[in-house]
Amino acid sequence: MEMLLAALMIIWGNMTTADADIELSFEQLVQASSYVAQMDDEQFDPLVPWYKSDPQPDAPTVRGIYATAHSAAGARMDSLLELIDSTELNAMVIDIKDDWGYITYQTGNPVIEAYEAEQRIIPDIEALMQRLNEHDVYPIARIVVFKDTVLAKKRQDLSFSNPDGSLWANNKSSPESFVNPYLEEVWDYNIEVAKEAVKAGFKEIQFDYVRFPEGFEKRADLLQYAQDERSRIDAVAGFVKKARDELAPLGVRISVDIFGYAASVPAAEGIGQDFVKISQNVDVISPMVYPSHYTTGWYGAKVPDAEPYNVIAGSSVDTHNKLDPLGELKPIIRPWIQDFTATWVPGHIKYGKHEVEEQIRALKDNGIDEFLLWNSGNRYTSGVNYIP
Repeated sequence: MEMLLAALMIIWGNMTTADADIELSFEQLVQASSYVAQMDDEQFDPLVPWYKSDPQPDAPTVRGIYATAHSAAGARMDSLLELIDSTELNAMVIDIKDDWGYITYQTGNPVIEAYEAEQRIIPDIEALMQRLNEHDVYPIARIVVFKDTVLAKKRQDLSFSNPDGSLWANNKSSPESFVNPYLEEVWDYNIEVAKEAVKAGFKEIQFDYVRFPEGFEKRADLLQYAQDERSRIDAVAGFVKKARDELAPLGVRISVDIFGYAASVPAAEGIGQDFVKISQNVDVISPMVYPSHYTTGWYGAKVPDAEPYNVIAGSSVDTHNKLDPLGELKPIIRPWIQDFTATWVPGHIKYGKHEVEEQIRALKDNGIDEFLLWNSGNRYTSGVNYIP
């Protein structure tokens, strides 16, 4: 009986106002009880949604580009909109909470303002949204979640400390810190930022850096931080589920960026990313399948960067194979693909029109119609045929 009640609570939690046209029937209740009856206590997983529907069933087939907040608010926006107007591209991913943890516009929300992370990079969010609407651009808000140097420095209790009590940071030239995925205060802060983006008019929330720091398994027992009995995988997936539970009723899609190779390997327990557990709780999954990010041997390539079609085709097959067992819980697959030249990769090739089109063709050949182009400087190749 307790298991049945738990299942019904899960069902109720997934039957949001976004599903207002759906009634919970007697047959569905029977299905739920049957679902639970087949499980023992060890199999029952509250992170598995019983039901999921797309909050935006009329959304376009998304083909988009990335824009920093500086680009979105500056002169580069003219050329980005011209690119979209003159091609089959139709969407833009814009930084709303950036890679350092700054909120890129003034929200007017006292809960967010209390964290003192707002920067007025986008001076007029309403004007920006109006401009996107005038150009029929599908707007996606990028929110970098657990990589948050700003919050970590302000609230070290929400982050990770070295044995000597100092704030942990990685070894990059500009050191970055993460906040702790175990802590619901961190969850709630990012969800609050997402809710403000929805109010501004964004139709999709894209969460990035939904994980622990890379190589965390090597330092997990050395660092000082709050944790509980949950695995790192369940802590991260728990955030994603809570975010969708709170945001789906607002009619917004939820997407998550994830390492491309995650579809090809078992769960990455070190950083807390499980491709399936995350995917089952989102509307869109965006694996970052840049060929330059794969090492020698992947998909039979000596230099994966030099074989864009083969790498994208191989990763697409792996992604489908990983997610097909989810059935109706399988999200839209919308990969990030490469529109930059990886000069740091030995044996790299110059990326241009042909290389971008080869990636898109590989996606198309494997039943994937949506994609996002990544170029950190927001300078995209011209003359590309985005619908091969």
